[in-house]
Amino acid sequence: MVNVGVLGATGAVGQRFIQLLSEHDEFELTTVTASPESAGKSYREAAKWRVDTPIPEDVAGLEVRETDPDAIPDDVDLLFSSLPSSVAERVEHGFCEAGYVVSSNSSNERTADDVPLVIPEVNADHLDLIEVQRDERGWDGALVKNPNCSTITMVPTLAALTQFGLDTVHVATLQAVSGAGYSGVTSMEILDNVLPHIGGEESKMESESRKLLGEFTGAEVDWHDVDVSASCNRVPTLDGHLENVWAELDDDPTVAEVAEAFAEAETQDLPSAPDPLVHVFEEPDRPQPRLDRMLGGGMAVAAGGIQQTESGIQYNTLAHNTIRGAAGASVLNGELLARDGWL
Repeated sequence: MVNVGVLGATGAVGQRFIQLLSEHDEFELTTVTASPESAGKSYREAAKWRVDTPIPEDVAGLEVRETDPDAIPDDVDLLFSSLPSSVAERVEHGFCEAGYVVSSNSSNERTADDVPLVIPEVNADHLDLIEVQRDERGWDGALVKNPNCSTITMVPTLAALTQFGLDTVHVATLQAVSGAGYSGVTSMEILDNVLPHIGGEESKMESESRKLLGEFTGAEVDWHDVDVSASCNRVPTLDGHLENVWAELDDDPTVAEVAEAFAEAETQDLPSAPDPLVHVFEEPDRPQPRLDRMLGGGMAVAAGGIQQTESGIQYNTLAHNTIRGAAGASVLNGELLARDGWL
């Protein structure tokens, strides 16, 4: 078993980490950290548990530690970070300098030249950037990122389309309120309403997608030259980001060929990896968040409504934003790190 810890364990994504790790076959959750106000309390006392399964009893009694490298036991091999980016950008380096490998969901440094931004089924080879990172930064640990929750919903399908010559992508998102955190959107804002702007979300989708689809050259990632433009909207669904995608392609594939490409998208032999990675619906009104967000235990991507356009393909895609799009993505990266010998 690999001993693991969660940084920022009491927040919404931190609680998803606890849920996913509590019964993991290869990871033993031994350490949880939070703010100084929570340090010293039991996890049960510190966390206002809001996940849809009971708080794991073996975690409830853990003492919450400070988010400091000196507070982490020496036998912890891997840390998962769900810290707010403003905190993560200040403290994650300290953990890496202290020799810890950090699989982070926080948004800071996702597009840094020497930081692997990874979806294991799409660009597992980008983990080799760790060698560059260690050489340049002089630390023994490592910092690995998973992408934004809206980006990770779309990119597995885009990766399947690269065989047809991916040129331009337009995407409009319908993002669940849980993506903003428990207190992120008030009921008065979102009920009977749609918020047509999510700060910083569009630029994340546009940049992170190109890095994820890029090629690792041995020294750096050569970003894909696809032109991505995004419009991001908050809608009154609880979980599950639904996205409408228009992809302009060099080739002219049929709907059947696109559906086959999605269905044959490669998965990984990892405990949390879904099989299939992309669940393809023939029905024009699927996928839907309430019906389809838990496919593959919340780790699969769904696609449907595939249509030909004058310049390519239009389709809808969906993923669970706090499982596949956040905590589950970091756990999957952690499994890849363990399998490939980076711990």
